[in-house]
Amino acid sequence: MATRTEITAKYAKAYKKTTKKTKGAMLDEVTPDAALLEETGIGPVNAAVVYTAWSHLGRVRSEAAFAALARVNPVPASSGNTVRHRLNRGGDRRLNSALHTPVVVRMAHDHGTQKYVNRPTTEGKTPKEIRRCLKRYLARHLYRALNALHASTETSPEAH
Repeated sequence: MATRTEITAKYAKAYKKTTKKTKGAMLDEVTPDAALLEETGIGPVNAAVVYTAWSHLGRVRSEAAFAALARVNPVPASSGNTVRHRLNRGGDRRLNSALHTPVVVRMAHDHGTQKYVNRPTTEGKTPKEIRRCLKRYLARHLYRALNALHASTETSPEAH
């Protein structure tokens, strides 16, 4: 199994060598997990961090476990009549950072995310709470994408 540094270097090297038109095709040859790079805000380093944290099919038992690993699962932090949640303090800080960057990019540039951000803002949620929700959504989405990608490659007759 390759280390996180090796995978990051592999992604970054392949990404820098290609032109914009051939980046997707080139990365598909390097690794089948280049599909992560198609996500808004996720670059080669963030993709490598997410992939190495996920590791392989079956390592993380559920979306909730992946969210806990990424430090984005909601933890009750209520007091009195106020019902709030905060981020988990345990887990992988690098994975949390790899989720933070795409969330910030999506909040600034993705119209669907901007429409979502407007709704909780009018409900009185703070930007920090909104980012927590978006990170949880992104962790769920990436977990499902990686599981689906590897489940399809393991069931195909051409799998290693």
